[in-house]
Amino acid sequence: MTDARDLALPDGYTDLLGELKNRVRAARVQALRTVNTQLIELYWSIGNDVSAQQDSLGWGSGVIKRLAEDLRAEFPEMKGFSPRNLQYMTTFAQAWTGTSIAQQAVAQLPWGHITVLLDKIKSQTDRDWYASAAVEYGWSRNVLMNMIMNKTLERTGAAPSNFAQHLVARDSELAQQVAKDPYNFEFLGLSGEVAERDLENALTSRITETLREMGPGFAFVGRQVHFDVDGDDFYVDMLFFHIEQSRYVVIELKTGKFQPEHAGKLNFYVALVDDMLRRDHHNETIGILICGTKNDRSVRYSLGRSTSPMAVAAYTYDKLPPAEQKALPNEGHIVAALEWAERDSEESAT
Repeated sequence: MTDARDLALPDGYTDLLGELKNRVRAARVQALRTVNTQLIELYWSIGNDVSAQQDSLGWGSGVIKRLAEDLRAEFPEMKGFSPRNLQYMTTFAQAWTGTSIAQQAVAQLPWGHITVLLDKIKSQTDRDWYASAAVEYGWSRNVLMNMIMNKTLERTGAAPSNFAQHLVARDSELAQQVAKDPYNFEFLGLSGEVAERDLENALTSRITETLREMGPGFAFVGRQVHFDVDGDDFYVDMLFFHIEQSRYVVIELKTGKFQPEHAGKLNFYVALVDDMLRRDHHNETIGILICGTKNDRSVRYSLGRSTSPMAVAAYTYDKLPPAEQKALPNEGHIVAALEWAERDSEESAT
């Protein structure tokens, strides 16, 4: 008897099989998402009703515990009806108010993600931001937790830049979201002073973590990217391409304090990449200088006359215990002290 798998495949069979496999996978994913959304809507509606009873009738923890027991007795196959989970449901409904949860980004997240948002974030605006980002970029629960603990929202778009002066409004807003301040390189495991080349090597050897810290949409092009300008050799520290914004992003690393001449060098590299690599369908190249420390006023003066869209951000990689971190002065205090010291030394020399 001839096995069907031994028959010669007709033209187009392989392509059709691949298409059908993709269609089945997509349908399965969509079915799981639909089931998850229905579960989240159920939890939200339960939370709404329980919350209303708590407000009007003064239900306490004893009633919640009895309600959990009765629901579990009726639906033993469902794992979500613990007293603690019922309390999460009420908190969930109180956080996302309205007549429906279905149109909110949070409705597309697994329940475990939602409990993280409720536990770790107090501001509702911040919860909405992280929920939308988790849905858009497919963050796992651990990645979401990491993003919250590393204060990704607070750092996103915080770097001083001249994007508004060199890019159209919508483009400027998008580019600004690319530039964090500071960048958190704790995953490198470095401490103390390091050379710029060592920092660069560490970032490229841990490129997956680096891309995660850079933010969604970044693709790594190369390090020490070589350009020949009529016999003169130049090397860009790190070159990325932002897929969503369709633009090159030049990264220059400086382990010390920002100096105005750093901006001039980055300006040159951005112009170089824009001229030699950028295509007509690409958006303008931008540059980000990542340095050890910076004086924001000096940064603003330096970027004010630059001809290329650029931003300047600090970075940190030392992971100190909380007590030691609290005891240290912040960056602003250190910069202010350095400025006073430099001013005193100049006055004493005159």
